[in-house]
Amino acid sequence: MIVGILGGGQLGRMLAMAGYPLGLRFRTLDPSASAPAGHLTEQMVDDYTDLDALSRFAVGLDVVTYEFENVPVDSARFLNRRVPVYPPPLALETSQDRLIEKSFFQDLGIATPPFVRVETWEDLEQAIQTIGLPALLKTRRYGYDGKGQYTLYKDEDAVLAWQTVGGVPLIFENMVKFEREVSIIAARSLTGETKFYPVVENHHEKGMLRLSLAPAPNLSAEIQSQAEDHALRVLNALNYVGVLAIEFFELEGKLYANEMAPRVHNSGHWTIEGAQTSQFENHLRAILGMPLGSTEMLGASAMVNIIGAIPDRRTVLSLPDAHLHLYGKAVRPNRKLGHVTLRCDNEASLKQQLNQLRSLAGLHLPEKIDC
Repeated sequence: MIVGILGGGQLGRMLAMAGYPLGLRFRTLDPSASAPAGHLTEQMVDDYTDLDALSRFAVGLDVVTYEFENVPVDSARFLNRRVPVYPPPLALETSQDRLIEKSFFQDLGIATPPFVRVETWEDLEQAIQTIGLPALLKTRRYGYDGKGQYTLYKDEDAVLAWQTVGGVPLIFENMVKFEREVSIIAARSLTGETKFYPVVENHHEKGMLRLSLAPAPNLSAEIQSQAEDHALRVLNALNYVGVLAIEFFELEGKLYANEMAPRVHNSGHWTIEGAQTSQFENHLRAILGMPLGSTEMLGASAMVNIIGAIPDRRTVLSLPDAHLHLYGKAVRPNRKLGHVTLRCDNEASLKQQLNQLRSLAGLHLPEKIDC
């Protein structure tokens, strides 16, 4: 069977690595000849909007998926008339616009931070009066890893933000004083079979994920159940097939949906070593109608992103429970170049090795880590 992947980044690369033991073959489409998935797949270097290229890409494929959510929806629908595309293009369309996404959550009875649409300076002034500050002003489309969003603490910040992004569709959101950020990875198969991974705790800096702890420390059964319930509503509403990630703010025992990603997700990378079946393998099983694998954890895990510079391999691998993943990408500031997963027998050992990883390899981690 041949799986087509729109996008040739690290997620496509890891999908291929998970699929080869299953006897699958892969073809990727990416505008960049240096895309890292091309090291492992048959790669086409073409634009996502080139209909002739999409037609050639589709020939001989059994299914098409994607590894980033800014794939043009029209291109996904064009392919879907030739070969099944999963997750469905509707999921892609819903996730690409923050206003549509937040409204979708609320229609399903899933709480979100208060938000309003902003199209004019007068809209922004009214939003500040209605929702208040501090708040976030975000572009409705194309934001990722902190891009396209501005934190407003005072009226002067609004002026500066408007000078930068005014003129494009925006959304204004209340800044929730959350206790922590968490996420859940869910998988739903063609057959309707559904499974969930444990909720994880995420630590971001400047909009980029730095660290995920799995399971989330002091994870209650109530929070796990709430996250699964919210994810299930989304999966069923979209007739979803594949892996889905939803990011939440946790506050006083309640989850507020921040955003979803209709694909395998950075906060699920720990599953490669830390779960019975990785998110990547389960995504492939789901879109091909195979039985889903167990999502049970193997001990306690942490995933640390490698951003901007590659640490010494020998130093990282000197830690007994460290697993190093490098994506084959050229080094540049603020670029995700790889990740390290620590899989330990217990949380005490995990905390000890995280501190060693910080001191030995110089990886950027929160000052205080409560595993």
